[in-house]
Amino acid sequence: MIEIAPTEDRATCYALRHAVFVAEPGYSAEGEVDALDAHSLHLLAREDGAPLATARVYLDGDTAKVGRVCVIAARRGTGLGADLIEAAVTLAAAYGVRRAVLGAQLHATGFYEKRGFVPFGVPYDDEGEPHQMMERAL
Repeated sequence: MIEIAPTEDRATCYALRHAVFVAEPGYSAEGEVDALDAHSLHLLAREDGAPLATARVYLDGDTAKVGRVCVIAARRGTGLGADLIEAAVTLAAAYGVRRAVLGAQLHATGFYEKRGFVPFGVPYDDEGEPHQMMERAL
């Protein structure tokens, strides 16, 4: 059974993020761990103790910024990413925020739209990958 829960085990979250964002596509490791990490809530999905996915939630007033969402390659397409997003939104709502925002890779906007997020603003570039800001009222 997969468990998704808040965690203080940031080292494991960072290792997952490095594997998914740096080792796989070759994005820069610089900035992957940033100043927001120390002030964010972190979620970790595990099965039998093995880490599978992570996300962070940065609270800023009445807004939660969901970011660094990643799932190991072997578990993509299984619904784990959707469960992780719902866990992040539920966690944010527990802190009384009114909306969640995220920067989605442009090709993934449909995934987030199915979870109630809507695009806003204009697409932007992040390490050569087009992104779109999206939001969901809580």
